[in-house]
Amino acid sequence: MKKNTTVAICLLWTLIITVFIRCTPGTTYTVNPEKVHGYINEASIALAQLDATATAYKRDQVSGDSLQAIFTNARLAYKKIEFYVTYYNPEFAGKHLNGAPLLKIAKSGNQPTVVPPEGLQVLDELIYAENPSEEKVQIAALSKKVKTEFNLLANALKQTKPSSEDLVLAARLQLVRIFTLGLTGFDTPGSANGLEEAKASLLAMKELIANEPLVHKYPKSNDILGLFEGAISQLERDTSFETFDRLFFLRNYIDPLYKELGDVPIEINLANLKNHTAWNPKSTSIFATDFLDPYFYTQLQSSSDSQKLRQLGEALFYDALISGDNTMSCASCHNPELAFTDAKIKSLSSIEGVTVLRNAPTLLNAVYAKRFFYDSRAFTLEQQVEHVIFNPKEFNTAYSEILQKLNASEEYQHKFTEAFGKDTINRENLAKALSSYVLSLQSFNSEFDQYARGEANAIDTEIQEGFNIFMGKGACATCHFAPTFSGLVPPLYIETETEILGVLKDPKSKKPELDSDEGRWKNGIASEAAWIYERSFKTPTVRNVEKTAPYFHNGAYSTLPEVLDFYNQGGGAGMGLHVTNQTLPDTALELTATEIDALIAFMNALTDTSAALQ
Repeated sequence: MKKNTTVAICLLWTLIITVFIRCTPGTTYTVNPEKVHGYINEASIALAQLDATATAYKRDQVSGDSLQAIFTNARLAYKKIEFYVTYYNPEFAGKHLNGAPLLKIAKSGNQPTVVPPEGLQVLDELIYAENPSEEKVQIAALSKKVKTEFNLLANALKQTKPSSEDLVLAARLQLVRIFTLGLTGFDTPGSANGLEEAKASLLAMKELIANEPLVHKYPKSNDILGLFEGAISQLERDTSFETFDRLFFLRNYIDPLYKELGDVPIEINLANLKNHTAWNPKSTSIFATDFLDPYFYTQLQSSSDSQKLRQLGEALFYDALISGDNTMSCASCHNPELAFTDAKIKSLSSIEGVTVLRNAPTLLNAVYAKRFFYDSRAFTLEQQVEHVIFNPKEFNTAYSEILQKLNASEEYQHKFTEAFGKDTINRENLAKALSSYVLSLQSFNSEFDQYARGEANAIDTEIQEGFNIFMGKGACATCHFAPTFSGLVPPLYIETETEILGVLKDPKSKKPELDSDEGRWKNGIASEAAWIYERSFKTPTVRNVEKTAPYFHNGAYSTLPEVLDFYNQGGGAGMGLHVTNQTLPDTALELTATEIDALIAFMNALTDTSAALQ
């Protein structure tokens, strides 16, 4: 009975995803379901073999090497159909099939319950651990669970008829997934087999697209197939994870493929799509300025935004009138000349001689997040403003007081009327105005962005090397995801991660000591008061990092070399400290001084503070 109920739920969820995520068909073409179902069957068989082998391994009937070989085969089979599985049911796939090996919480009333991760990423970490035999029972249990869950979804997917539109959109999202999660090692934390898996995924998509009616009729279909072949060829000849030229791969294959597939004439229901992802399918590059829709992250709608509204928000941002004693403005801690930070170890408060708990992060690209503040206590950009307004150490006021001041100002009466019409100075419109201005502070036009998009033909070799290290050996991009280089998780960009690094109180001290700030664990949200968030902090962007020292939530690190040395040693745990649930691997990265210099050169090439000059 339980199994039938689960199947029914899975089928229902698939239909929901189909309605909301797939586009409105512009043609009657459909993809050959036999090929799609063939890949589904191949993955089912491979996962069944993994289940049987893991059980045999638990009983000491097969070796660890044999288990790894069967697991690798299962992963490759899954990668062939991943683009389709995750397109139709991203939540199910992320939760049960191939989500990050991180502990999560489930809400039980107002209390958190810690939920262990499951899926292929977890197995990858366990099976390729130094002593996998210590986790034999868990490996066997997880292998069986992955097989069962995949078969539930597979049975549902076999009832669907994929269209040309589905294939194109799913393939473009998979290109983003390959580049941001596969080639970085995020997806294969134990085996580091991301290059081989990328090849398997591209081969499968190429085969389907080569036989797809609509794409086949598209004048540039041969160009698309040629790009697939070029990408596969590079993966076959450049097989070293550490030396793979990811920047060349991006500029010559991934981004051109992304663009060409985007030009295939399909109709997309943007209204439905935008409810489930910030990704903009109309974008032409992964590093395009419009790759993500900023309005996905705010209560403000694009139809309600305007130049007048942004100008009103800008005026409010720089006006100390909105603080209780008229001495602080938003710009007091977010100085445009400092990339909208304040260069303080901890930001000053409205009380003389007192600081707030942490420093001010940049507001450039701040809109691109699902949670706000270092401890993730705010769920929207508008809610973030409220925390500052009511905080006794910051604005120390209330909306009623601010609105009274604004209503007493003829200048603001005029500005609000221009933006909204008459009698519109209210709490909602005040929040909209500030959101409009902060939303406008976008930064995607750096030297590196222009080169990545093909707008510039050359870039310094050290920057190229730094990017490849960032995305590969340095493992930076497994937390700072492209293209925002923050904790905003691809390819749907609907979740913002927090990480536990074991940040030190004083990196210059001869005796390392953990910073005492407890982070997300103590953010005031009862349902997140779980030990897995002890000293957990939101992953900030490294864009404009050249301008935003000092670093980390406590401002204890004054230079980028200090920060990279910390990571190079494996964080607090790598230095021998006890860090509960450190999410940063505690093994040394073994980066050389030359590699660290290259990383810094790349990050400096992400500087773009042009929004401050608008």
